[in-house]
Amino acid sequence: MSERHLGLYGATALGVGAIVGGGILALAGVAFASAGPAAILAFGLNGGIAFLTAMSFARLARRFPESGGIYTYAKKVLSIEVAFVVGWVVWFASIVAGVLYALGFAAFLIEGLQRLGPALGASWDWIGQGRTQIAFAVGAVAVYSLLLVQRSAGGGNAATIGKVIVFAVLIAGGFIAWLVGSAGSPAETLGRLSPFAPEGSLGLLQAMGYTFIALQGFDLIAAVGGEVRDSRRTVPRAMYLSLGIALVVYIPLLVIVATVGAPSEGIQAAARANTEGLVAEAAERFMGPAGYWFVIGAGLLSMLSALQANLFGASRVAFSMARDRTLPHQVGEMRGRTGTPAVAVVATGAMMTLIAVAVGNVASAGAASSLIFLISFAMVHWAAMLARRRSGHPRPAALPAVGAALCLGLAIFQAIAVPEAGRVVALWLGLGVALYLILLAPGARLADASAQARDPDLARLRGRSPLVLVPIGNPASAASLVDVAATVRAPSVGRILLLSVIPREGRPAGSRDAAVRDAKDILGESVGRGLEDAVLPETLFTIASDVWGEIARVANSQTCETVLVGLPRLTEPGVESRLEGLISRIAADVVIVRAPLRWRIEEARRILLPVKGRRDHSELRARLLGSLARSSERSVTFLCTLPPDASPDRRRRVERTVRQLARDEAAGPYDVAFEHTDDPAAPVARLGREHDLVVMGMERRARGEPAIGAFALEVARRTDMPLILLGRRRHAGTLTAQGLAQAVSTMQRPGPRSGP
Repeated sequence: MSERHLGLYGATALGVGAIVGGGILALAGVAFASAGPAAILAFGLNGGIAFLTAMSFARLARRFPESGGIYTYAKKVLSIEVAFVVGWVVWFASIVAGVLYALGFAAFLIEGLQRLGPALGASWDWIGQGRTQIAFAVGAVAVYSLLLVQRSAGGGNAATIGKVIVFAVLIAGGFIAWLVGSAGSPAETLGRLSPFAPEGSLGLLQAMGYTFIALQGFDLIAAVGGEVRDSRRTVPRAMYLSLGIALVVYIPLLVIVATVGAPSEGIQAAARANTEGLVAEAAERFMGPAGYWFVIGAGLLSMLSALQANLFGASRVAFSMARDRTLPHQVGEMRGRTGTPAVAVVATGAMMTLIAVAVGNVASAGAASSLIFLISFAMVHWAAMLARRRSGHPRPAALPAVGAALCLGLAIFQAIAVPEAGRVVALWLGLGVALYLILLAPGARLADASAQARDPDLARLRGRSPLVLVPIGNPASAASLVDVAATVRAPSVGRILLLSVIPREGRPAGSRDAAVRDAKDILGESVGRGLEDAVLPETLFTIASDVWGEIARVANSQTCETVLVGLPRLTEPGVESRLEGLISRIAADVVIVRAPLRWRIEEARRILLPVKGRRDHSELRARLLGSLARSSERSVTFLCTLPPDASPDRRRRVERTVRQLARDEAAGPYDVAFEHTDDPAAPVARLGREHDLVVMGMERRARGEPAIGAFALEVARRTDMPLILLGRRRHAGTLTAQGLAQAVSTMQRPGPRSGP
């Protein structure tokens, strides 16, 4: 992404450009028709809800000064799947809002040309055709897409400044007409506000539901937070300022329209007679033809600036999603010369064009946009509450709870009042879910796993506390395990449980005293190191006849997500059967480490990963590589072996799959190597001698349980370098970033004994 180039003025102008103008001009007639003069109150109440939402945005913007807006906040405190749904609907809502403003620009342009034509003695009947409106709308989208591809800040703020000036002139003209009495006496003018709420509270709610979209746009400032200087301070201030400016324009304008701009029969009757042209008609009533042209000018500028702002913000949401693989990764590419997310801009503009051409009239889609924004704003309040609670605040915030309830209430009302909106939302969500499950889920989950490993704070924000069980058979290994855990793990996230099982039977005479000494040594080393580093792992001592069975019992009873076993002599007779017996009895991921005494995983600068092109262990590998990348850059090589007689088609297919897998899993620079041999263990052994660590996935049995497998054992027999085997159960819980970070910690100095 380009450098942070937006200051307070630029960020506020973006919000004002998105909010002011288009919504009020298009929806004022709908509001007055639904609620009469109470539409003024409807906009004011919506403003209150919007300010509550902006407060939750501000909390999150200070916590996460990044681009992506609602999508980024959902990704931080919720799952990647929920974040995709949020990003998908917000992207769509901004796209539809952009289509509305593009078509609105075309409508105002045609309206002006149709009145201008006869005055110039020209006949422009062709202008009123539907295809002409679509052509003007598509042209506007194309021009602004080109501007955003060429320049980070888009087309400048001229349209925004111009429309604010025009609105100021309209409001000033209305108050002058009021003062001089050209629209009637003051008492007569105020009398047009009575009855204030002819449709009661139901009409007021209808007006609020229809017009909430008119205040949408401040959220786009958060969507480009990564491009704002001093984002933690500037983004909240810009949101508050843009909303304040919008209400300072909206409320006086609505008062003018409902009083000096209303006919004698009242504003509700005028709105029902001419919903779309109400504001222009009102301005012409108190300012003459000049008022009409002022509204046309304000409409053109408003629609263009709102189109630019929504295209700008939506493209940044798409860019952030693509970087997380929740959209195709190509959308996350940047234009090298300008540093702009050109593909995201083009993709967003293309979607706007398709919807404009296919629909033409997007009234239902506009209602759906309002519904989607209300739902997404409710999720912002929810995210703000979760982030506050998971950051250690003992009491929940009351204002986000109130804001969430109000947004959800309006959303439910909107879905009932405009059922077409609910259908549009359901259709888009269904399309997104299908796209995610079929194409995007594997890459998104890997990118999320790697992100959690690089930033363990994500696990805490998502409310997770994974437990890693580490059986200890040798007291000498306890100190190194705690030492490395204190270095790698993030504070207050996740747990490490050191387990020492004392055999009840089968020990030679006098060994009970040795067992007690071992237990004391394990406890003393772990507590001493823990107090020294302010990290205290949990320690559990049990007595059992079956050591391996006891490990399985503890793993299941403690709901461990990962069981880590250190085995220096992996190929020793009987070890394989005991390990596979343990694996079959636990519902957790398994990490097996074979390494020499006093080996530390930080020493592994060159890592070899034999892969077959399947993604059974991709998430575990991504977490491991992400955890290692946090401390320093590693050299990673993905190795795939193929039989010499593999067909060219199979070779191309496997190579393409492996390269994509490596791109998704690697957290830094990587290489991909292919070997053609009938002995797949041979290249692993040969290349392994050039690397510091080999990481392999276990084989998977038919019923979904991981097993060490003949290939891994053969590699273990032929090599002596550190070896890590990863086993993932299909029904096990997802290993969190901190869980793997702790697992990485505990891999570093396994004890010399062959048992756990």
